[in-house]
Parts: sequence; C-alpha cells; structure tokens
Amino acid sequence: MSPTNRESRMVTKEPAISTARWSTLYYVGVASLLLFEVANIYFIMPMPGSQRMNSLSLAYFLYDHRWFFRVAFGVAIVLGGMAVFRGSRKWVPVAAGLFTLVAIYLLNFKMAADHMFRQPENVTFAGREKNILSDSSLVICVKHGGEVKAYPIRYVVYHHQVQDEVGGLPLIITYCSVCRTGRVYEPRVRGRLEKFRLVGMDHFNAMFEDATTRSWWRQVNGEAVTGPLKGEVLPEYACEQLTIKKLFQLYPQAMVMQADEPSKSAYDSLAKFERGKSEGDLTRTDSSSWQEKSWVVGIQIGQASKAYDWNRLKKDRVIHDEVDGKPIVVLLSDDGQSFAAFARPSAADVFSINHDTLQLGASRFDFSGRSLTNPSQQLKKIPAFQEFWHSWRTFHPKTSRYGE
Repeated sequence: MSPTNRESRMVTKEPAISTARWSTLYYVGVASLLLFEVANIYFIMPMPGSQRMNSLSLAYFLYDHRWFFRVAFGVAIVLGGMAVFRGSRKWVPVAAGLFTLVAIYLLNFKMAADHMFRQPENVTFAGREKNILSDSSLVICVKHGGEVKAYPIRYVVYHHQVQDEVGGLPLIITYCSVCRTGRVYEPRVRGRLEKFRLVGMDHFNAMFEDATTRSWWRQVNGEAVTGPLKGEVLPEYACEQLTIKKLFQLYPQAMVMQADEPSKSAYDSLAKFERGKSEGDLTRTDSSSWQEKSWVVGIQIGQASKAYDWNRLKKDRVIHDEVDGKPIVVLLSDDGQSFAAFARPSAADVFSINHDTLQLGASRFDFSGRSLTNPSQQLKKIPAFQEFWHSWRTFHPKTSRYGE
C-alpha cells in the first residue's frame, strides 16, 4: 500500500472514532439525567427501601443542586447530540431522548408529593345545621380567641396540610397518614409568617418545605431537619382529636371544614383510614398490640415520653399513670374514638368516668376538662396524640410503654 493510501485511510478513520466518542457522550448524558431524576424522587418518597435509610442529607443535596446536575447532563446531551443525530439510525437516540423526557415529566409532575396531594383551593366551614359528615367522623379540633374550628381527618389526610386562621391566629393543620399523626403549628419562622409545601417524606413522616429558605420541616414535631434553618422548630399549637358528635356536644358553636370541590374525588369518602380499615400497605392498621401499624396514644412531658396501647385504652377507658413524675390520666370516650389526657392534681387523685363525665370526689368535669360544678375549676390538658406505634417509637426512641 502506498503512503498516500495509508494517509487517506487514517484521515477517514479519525472522524469515525471522534463521532463514536461524541455519540457515547449523548447516551451517558441521557442515562445520567434519568438516573438523577429517579434518585431525586426515590429518597423522599415511599419507595422500596428508601424510607429506612438515613439518606436525608443526600436527598437534600440532590434536590438543592438539582439544576446544576440538570444543566451539566443537558450540556452533555446537546454536545453528544450533534454527532449522534448524524448517524444513520436516528430512531435510537430519538427513542432514548423521548423515554427520558416522559420519565422526567412523570417523576416531576405526577410523582412529586405536592402534585399528588394538592392544597385545598377553598377552605370553607359550616356549623352544626349544615354539616353533612356523620357523627362518627373524626376531626382535629382547634380553639382560639373564642372560635372553634374542626378539620375532618378524611380531608386533611389527603391535603396533608391546611393553612387557615382560628380566632385571627394563623395556623397550619397537618396530618401524615403513613404515621397517623395529626399536629397543628403556627407557620411562623423567626417571627415571620411562612408558606409551606409538601415536599416528600423521611422515615415515613411527611416533610414540608418553606418558601423562603427551602428548608425541610418534619410534620411530626415541626423541626427543620435539613437546610439553612436546620434545628429551628415551629411553635406547636394545642389540638384535640374528636368525633363530630363529641365536637358538637362540647362546642355547639364549632365550625367544620367542608370538602374542597376540586379534591372531592381524592378524599377518603368511606372513612376507611380513620376507622382503621385502609387496605394500603402504608396506611393499614394492625389490630393486635405493639405491631408496626398498631395504634398508640403518645404523651411527652419534658424529656420523658410514654406510649399507651389503644387496645388497652379501649378495654380500661381510664388509665392513671405518671410521666416524668407527673400524675396524669388518659381517657377514652364512650364513642371509642375521642380521647384526652389531663394532669391529675396529685398521685392520690383517682378519676372515674360515666358517659364521658369525669368524676373526682365531688367535682365533675366534661370531656374537655371544663368543670360542671365550679366554673373556676379547669383540668390541665396534656398534649396526647394517636399514631402508629412505628411512628411514635421512631421519633421518641427512648419512649417507655405503659404496662411494662
């Protein structure tokens, strides 16, 4: 072969190698972008194995730097695309690109938490006469400034949060169905009112993102767990979990949140979740005691916390105990759903209950702790929460269990 022919073959071979390298860059960029988008959702959504990892820092890093990764992989796709689309089989890169685009759309607009569980467009209320929910429906009840508002669990469990005002006080009413936790907070960060959106979950508990700093806040305790405000805590506000019937018995003037029309099809219209009949693996209920999805009533006083088995409470209805050396009483209503906890004046004081009227010596109290015999008397309410045992144990790792 003459020198001229050898040089000619070298000249024609080099562009082919270069084109192959640029084509590879296209597919690496496409695959990397797809993998990144999957990871960006995987660690903050209830996917196999994701919620049992201590991966919150990684999840926030990916989310916080998402546009850096997207731009970097996008540049690789564009540079590689100039070569790959000069090839003869153009359908291959087209198919790869279309598949990635569809996956990105589904991951960011269908599987993202705030797209799956939308905020109510209108928060409206009705009194006793116009309320259409059954007497057994469960609500989160909040009182402030002479106003009483109730938020049906079957609605809040879909929205995850409802931002509202009670007696002029801005509040955020939250619920996580995977933990069975209802909490109410003042949406106030360093003295300033803040807006939140549902961003995902960690260790099976919902997380919210504030609009200003993009920090992530845990639903179960209102703590910022990552981001610029890590360690800050939202002010918690007292609430009660009651049935509609008990609500109107105690607070005839109460107003009940009504269904948001655009969200009606997404609500738990049969109240399966609140009755413990949900069939979903994440929201089901264990009927036996001290299982992952068993119900407990959790109480924390100071640094001490204790869990009370729901089956035991249904059996006894009145439980006298001490938490952190403080005498308390835990009560279950006649309806088998409403519950409350109060401080006892002393360890020697023993309550009895008769059709939800509490008796302590000659004094009688209603289920909210108001005296029926002496207007100046009022039992001190102790914050108590019904939730799944796995949730209480996870976020109160040093908790004790009543009866052990």
